[in-house]
Amino acid sequence: MTDVPIRNPQPVQMLDFSRQYASVREELLDAIEAVCDSQRFILGPQVASFEQAAAAVCSVSHAIGCASGTDALWLALAAANIGPGDAVVTTPFSFFASVSAILRCGAQPLLADIDSLTFNLSATATEEVLRSQSGMKVKAILPVHLYGQCADWDAFTALKQSYDLLLVEDAAQAFGATWSGVPAGALGDAAAFSFYPTKNLSAMGDAGLVTTTSAAIDDHARVLRAHGMRRRYYHDEVGWNSRLDSLQAAILEVKLRYLPQWNQRRRDLAAVYDQLFRDASLIASTVKEGIVLPFIDPRAVHIFHQYVIRAPRRDELRQYLTDRQIGSEIYYPLPLHQQTSLASLGYRRGDFPISEAAAAEVLALPMYPELREDEQQTVVDTIASFYE
Repeated sequence: MTDVPIRNPQPVQMLDFSRQYASVREELLDAIEAVCDSQRFILGPQVASFEQAAAAVCSVSHAIGCASGTDALWLALAAANIGPGDAVVTTPFSFFASVSAILRCGAQPLLADIDSLTFNLSATATEEVLRSQSGMKVKAILPVHLYGQCADWDAFTALKQSYDLLLVEDAAQAFGATWSGVPAGALGDAAAFSFYPTKNLSAMGDAGLVTTTSAAIDDHARVLRAHGMRRRYYHDEVGWNSRLDSLQAAILEVKLRYLPQWNQRRRDLAAVYDQLFRDASLIASTVKEGIVLPFIDPRAVHIFHQYVIRAPRRDELRQYLTDRQIGSEIYYPLPLHQQTSLASLGYRRGDFPISEAAAAEVLALPMYPELREDEQQTVVDTIASFYE
């Protein structure tokens, strides 16, 4: 590597919220004004309207708005009656909420390693965990549709049938993704979405959603999100305050209309990145030899919540990009089994080698629908200059 001038130098943000806002500003302000005029700010008509629209997009009969993606995970699990005495298998390579939601239910998280190509939970590793359990009741599997690509649902459906389990989707990053033509949110017994501001479908604050085809799960989730109440001040069980704000619902319904084109734009930008890396002769089949591009399963429609490469000398590369005002992020630098707060799960370094390798190599590059191709060129040129 030599410190040579960078071609077409320009700052490139990881995400620029202002560009999307500018494109839908008037519609958003009209929707917000309608909520203010209605004076119904929590679980108002806008929430019911958004729930119906989201259910239709996800091809499910029920959608339950809630306060955050983290709450959505807890609601999906708890509404499916997962609790103390149960175990749930999930991935160590995900955001913290994938495991903390299981613990919040009083259940036991069991971890299995990931697939080296997609970074999603490996069905093979999951079955090894299922076979090794004795005396512990595994009730569900919680695969994460990481970075916007669905987990191998054919394989997980086979495990569901063989082991009589529930499948709950952590679809926080996957609104609009599909598997064999079926939308994320309609694949499992229940699913959880996040509308955190960085997501493909984003609120102006925290918001989440549970989807399901089960009337029983729908009913239970609605009770749990409102302190366990079916009737005001009469609490059938201990729930939580996880109601969706009407303002966020109104914002989300406006953006939902644009999501198909925004997701398609992300796929187009991912293809541009792929070609730019090829043109720069940077790609390889292993990270020891060069940049490894994202893998797309042919059964999946990837929505590229993140465009994630595997990169040699990843930390040095990221610092090099930062010094040149090029945004990047690491999702995730420390697998969950190595988190201090989860030491009680009993796992150690080396237990999940594929996850640990990914944590040392993955790098997310700027990716949002309004990103310009000249900015992508700058990103790839800067990476090429690092490896010269």
